[in-house]
Amino acid sequence: MTTVLIILGAIIVYAVITYFYQKKIVTTLTEEEFRAGYRKAQLIDVREPDEYAAGHILGARNIPFSQLRFRMKELRKDQPIYLYCQSGLRSGRAAQMLYRKGYRDLYHLKGGFKMWTGKVKKK
Repeated sequence: MTTVLIILGAIIVYAVITYFYQKKIVTTLTEEEFRAGYRKAQLIDVREPDEYAAGHILGARNIPFSQLRFRMKELRKDQPIYLYCQSGLRSGRAAQMLYRKGYRDLYHLKGGFKMWTGKVKKK
């Protein structure tokens, strides 16, 4: 029982630290704020190709989170990067990965693609 509580406590501490770290490195934008700036930025959909093909924000490039480590060189450090995924979890993790590699102008869509009401393109 004590071991379970220690593990649970460690998970909670990790989640809290990750939350505050993420808040510091990436700006979470409402759909309205996201829409106002994404055309002047690198718009990256970090979902998997099948999710992207089913529908994505017009103008987005698909660099799945699973490939980001190998495709980071495709992104410019001197331009803002607007990230989104389905719910906001993967885009937050992608921002952390990019931040560790020197990218600083990072934004992600609050609630992810499932909250998007703007134009969508399907393949």
